[in-house]
Amino acid sequence: MVTFQGKSGRIISGGKLKSSSQKRKRQLGRPAAETQIADERKRFVRTQGGNYKIRLFRTKTVSVMNPSTGKAIQAEITDVDTNPASRAFSRRRVITKGAILVTSVGKARVTNKPGKEGFVNAVLISE
Repeated sequence: MVTFQGKSGRIISGGKLKSSSQKRKRQLGRPAAETQIADERKRFVRTQGGNYKIRLFRTKTVSVMNPSTGKAIQAEITDVDTNPASRAFSRRRVITKGAILVTSVGKARVTNKPGKEGFVNAVLISE
């Protein structure tokens, strides 16, 4: 079943609306990538205008920026400590923007959207 991101076919009270148009490809929705910790797995998805998004399904590495030195280090992800997006994501170890990761260099907060960009960037919050 396709996820549809267009206007609903019903009004608030539950009555049916007469549609003025059919469904269009641009209204297509896709399931979330829900990036997890494992060997890297990506997929390229073509979007409107011929552009591409890189869906990152699994990864083991993160580019961690140290604010005190201003340098970035490639680190290995050990665990997802907390995920403010959802407690279920914390339990399932899903990586999204804002998630706190336990890495080989310390705890780090994710600063990008790995499910759309194809990589994980983070800022070190403790060593």
